Amino acid sequence: MKMVLVTPEIPYNTGAIGRTCVALNLELILIKPYGFSIDEKAVRRAGTDYWQYINLTEYDNWESFLAERKPAQDNMFFFEEHGSKTVYDPTYPKDAYLIFGCESKGLPEAILNGMEDRTYSLPMLDTRVRSLNLANVATAVVYQAMRDQLSL
Repeated sequence: MKMVLVTPEIPYNTGAIGRTCVALNLELILIKPYGFSIDEKAVRRAGTDYWQYINLTEYDNWESFLAERKPAQDNMFFFEEHGSKTVYDPTYPKDAYLIFGCESKGLPEAILNGMEDRTYSLPMLDTRVRSLNLANVATAVVYQAMRDQLSL
């Protein structure tokens, strides 16, 4: 399973998601441009002393990611605030790509076009909350996606 962040903006979120990737032996894929330098202290601080262990792959843009990886559509899962289904609906294959957008805008329409049936949300019960922190959502999603693999 792979975590994909498309144009992340906040170094602390990327660092925290990186730490989760280390904990679960997942690859972290970052799609440029970033809203920060990958070398920033903030990224390393949020990833604590685990940043050096992250299995990190970077791509210059979404198109280069698709061209090099050639992920099957059935293995791509997009997460958005207004997804048509919830994170609890699919069965996630072990080689799934869990794809998240940037903190301020989410995933671009160009990426989501035609993927409405592959777009999921994390439910929120109180409508006063507009959105959740990206690192929190990514962590909740990946633990749900890996529930069968993590069951003891």
